[in-house]
Amino acid sequence: MNPESANARTPGLLAVDLDGTLLDGNGQPHASDLHAMRALSRTGVPITIITGRLYSGTRPTAVALGLTGPVGCVDGSHLVSASTHTTLMHHGIRGEHALKLRDALAASGAATFVFARDAIVHDHEGEPFLSYVVTWSKDVERTDRVADHHSWENEDGITAVVALGTVQQIASSVEAIQADVGDAAQVAMFPVRRAGGGWGMVVRGAGGNKGSALEWIAAHYGVGIEQTVAVGDWLNDVPMLKTAGHSFAMGQAPDDVKRAAGHVLTETSETGGGIARIVNELFGVR
Repeated sequence: MNPESANARTPGLLAVDLDGTLLDGNGQPHASDLHAMRALSRTGVPITIITGRLYSGTRPTAVALGLTGPVGCVDGSHLVSASTHTTLMHHGIRGEHALKLRDALAASGAATFVFARDAIVHDHEGEPFLSYVVTWSKDVERTDRVADHHSWENEDGITAVVALGTVQQIASSVEAIQADVGDAAQVAMFPVRRAGGGWGMVVRGAGGNKGSALEWIAAHYGVGIEQTVAVGDWLNDVPMLKTAGHSFAMGQAPDDVKRAAGHVLTETSETGGGIARIVNELFGVR
């Protein structure tokens, strides 16, 4: 990293992903990174978290960092005040689109998890995957049948849906959702790296991603987008990395993520220290 050649614009906001970036495989931040971010916060530079987690899964780290401003959850679909715990922005799936999504998932036979604002709803089909899903939030609610849960008909909609199963189940679900829900939702398939493998899918409302969340939070603080610094490790971080004025991919990130970032750290989420180095070299804070 060479901050002098990286960008002449003065950094004014730090945005970090959680899992695989600030947090290690056990969901814990490294002491050096935590210390550096707290020191940066004391200088008055705003810090935010932009993560795939629900707010309930984000809040413990926000508290550890002493954050009081907005944080971006569920890949930018839900922006929440870390001080009042109230919603600032919500890109939900609601009405007829939510019901069509429900029907497509029920027909697939895949284990379905509904992200109903700040809890994850599942039924018996989801039990084998719980150890994987609680990465998003430990606040889970078991119901008799996910398809019958009232959250599908909530006025403010659902925040996201995750489905896990075989590649055939997930592929057929993606096809059905794209046909029935169309532009009202964004759908992404992914290989499951835990819980016995298989495939997964996440469905979120249109209009929100980590890049749009960064733009919103920067505007909230009156910081130009060219002054923002973003750190991430996975494909869902790409919109944020492409949006930020200064962007850094973790050392273990896939090549597509590294290509999207302005810089690649040598540090990984397991070694720690990457965020501390950014704070030191880019912000001049130890």
